[in-house]
Amino acid sequence: MLNLILLGPPGAGKGSQAKSLAARYGISQISTGDILRVAVRDKTPLGIKVRSFMDKGALVPDNLVVEIVAERLTMDDCKTGFILDGFPRNITQAEVVEKMLGGLGEKIDKVINIEVSHKEIVKRLSGRRVCRNCGEGYHIIFNPSIEDKICDKCKGEIYQRDDDKEDTIEDRLKVYEGQTSPLTDFYKKKGLLVAIGGVGGFKEITEKIVNAIESR
Repeated sequence: MLNLILLGPPGAGKGSQAKSLAARYGISQISTGDILRVAVRDKTPLGIKVRSFMDKGALVPDNLVVEIVAERLTMDDCKTGFILDGFPRNITQAEVVEKMLGGLGEKIDKVINIEVSHKEIVKRLSGRRVCRNCGEGYHIIFNPSIEDKICDKCKGEIYQRDDDKEDTIEDRLKVYEGQTSPLTDFYKKKGLLVAIGGVGGFKEITEKIVNAIESR
């Protein structure tokens, strides 16, 4: 049983690291960002509510996110453990997670904070592109498509999401610093927080996280 939280600003690499760690330890990755984007894409009632917040780069209201996560944590695949990626985003959500897990007889084992500079985050996020048809991800610097603006997989149109535009990124980082960053102090006081440098090779960063998880 291993329950983890990955913290870090948008673009810190939480999603990719969470997938790697979930596979390594046989636990479930819970990405609120992915869940919310699917709801927006499918134009569900929740997705329609969420769309206006995501387009502005603002955080989705606590009650909507908490409802999704609470339901997800009760599913069978979380019984062997999970890794929360993109949640909690503020102290209120963190306190709800504690209460929720306490009711299930569980707790958080480690909180990993991936640290990346503001300048590096803007470079990473503003270069991201997505296929409008199949959702395949690209980056104009790190992972460009073979043909400009054309998806390698399905030949669909590659575009820049609104929340990856530079002005929106700056707004997202301000929101992060104001609301999410205080979580580091919250978890530090509980003796759960470990800071990891998020610049370097993917495997190098993964090994740093693994060492942090397995050190007792």
